[in-house]
Amino acid sequence: MIFRSLGFICLLTVSLTAQELDLEWSRLADLPDPIGVASPFAGVVGSTLIVAGGANFPNQPPWKGGAKVWLDRVWALDKPDTASPDTASRAAAWREVGKLPRRLGYGISISALDGLLCIGGSDASSHYPDVFLLQLIEGQLVTKTFPALPRPIANASGALIGTSIYVAGGIESPASAQTLSGFMVLDLNRLDRGWQELETWPGPSRMLAVSAVVGDCFYLVSGVDLELDNEGKPLRKYLKDAYRYKPGTGWKRVADLSHACVAAPSPAPTFDATSFVIVGGDDGTKVEFQPMENHPGFSKNIFRLDTEQNKWSQVSYAPAPRVTAPIVKWGDRWWIISGEERPGVRSPQVWSFRLSRPQ
Repeated sequence: MIFRSLGFICLLTVSLTAQELDLEWSRLADLPDPIGVASPFAGVVGSTLIVAGGANFPNQPPWKGGAKVWLDRVWALDKPDTASPDTASRAAAWREVGKLPRRLGYGISISALDGLLCIGGSDASSHYPDVFLLQLIEGQLVTKTFPALPRPIANASGALIGTSIYVAGGIESPASAQTLSGFMVLDLNRLDRGWQELETWPGPSRMLAVSAVVGDCFYLVSGVDLELDNEGKPLRKYLKDAYRYKPGTGWKRVADLSHACVAAPSPAPTFDATSFVIVGGDDGTKVEFQPMENHPGFSKNIFRLDTEQNKWSQVSYAPAPRVTAPIVKWGDRWWIISGEERPGVRSPQVWSFRLSRPQ
């Protein structure tokens, strides 16, 4: 594995199986927000990377009573080769291009229609069904309204197949004690039809799952369900099951992961026509870790599903694992933008990776 940053190169050597992926990692310009954000919207608008909204704890961490604050700022980065991780060049790399219609995060991001589709999401008090498209027209941020979801949703999973957007799971309100099992589709060529409800997967409802697309199939992997404890409070149940949806055929369960990969960057990256990879995620093994300020962070493991063999294998490690971070294909690289490095703690760092040699 190769790690690159502007001005220096260092090699990261890891011992893996014969299934390993040779990944080249780069750290690029930090977001201008010094503490970073969780679950912003992100995507490619024209040739520009856009990052919008999200949430963080600007005053104190949550274990000290700090309040989560949602954001509405929209940032743009025009060229990755002008980006640098050092503080002095951040202002030159990123520029603020406008604001969202409201403070918002924890929605689904889809790069489509020469813009960034923002689907659902939440703020401090509510979850929303809103869907809108962000575009840059003559350098100005423009927002276009799209058909709303049938219900408010945050922490859902989604992906684009052809001209169809699929959305699965999530949670309906901040006070919900159960996750959603809804699955729906929006045909971008038939916006007049709105969102169409589809059959759900044959497994537990969930939120914070990972979605993926291989060919014309939608995959739904891991996530958490909610169950009530003896006092009636919702507790997270970590899931490691996985499912495939093929239009016209329906759902089929595929191989389980060895452990959960909750809130890993989604939709999952693909490098070929038969597999996808999941980068890190919360595996649930440190839920009770104390003290929180010393939490070691989330899983570094990168797993690949070979869809032909229906088999998972560990293929690499992430140098800086994040959860609740969007992942965007921009050029020949996958970009993981900000997110949580440990519970309640964001990072402004932006990392990208690609295969360092063809498969």
